[in-house]
Amino acid sequence: MKKATGTPQAEKNRYSDEELEEFKQIILQKLEKAQNDLKLLTESYTTGNEHDTNDTSPTFKVLEEGYQVFSKEENSKFAARQEKFIKSLENALIRIENKTYGICRVTGKLIPKDRLRIVPHATLSIEAKRIQTIPANARPNEPDLE
Repeated sequence: MKKATGTPQAEKNRYSDEELEEFKQIILQKLEKAQNDLKLLTESYTTGNEHDTNDTSPTFKVLEEGYQVFSKEENSKFAARQEKFIKSLENALIRIENKTYGICRVTGKLIPKDRLRIVPHATLSIEAKRIQTIPANARPNEPDLE
């Protein structure tokens, strides 16, 4: 037990069920938005455009098709990133069910609520993220986090 210095008497090792429910609602909202965004991105690179350049002159068509290919490739990349984000959110929901949500996978300490509200799929505390950004050969007595 810690002395009464304005800090909690015992350090929490997990979030309460009420706190986990709050995070679950945040994640579900972000998940719904992410899935809608993914649907729009996917539609933008898989469906043909009824107003394309098929009926225009060939000289313009070459330039327009190049742009369309580039645009589809970019949307495909964004869609892949969005799928990864959705998977991270789904994994966070699993951690909530397992009651391991919000625990840093490196330090074992609770990730602050403010960080989880902004990045609800986070698995590392800021402390652990900082350690990761320091080159391995510059870390004194720190295990390799990769």
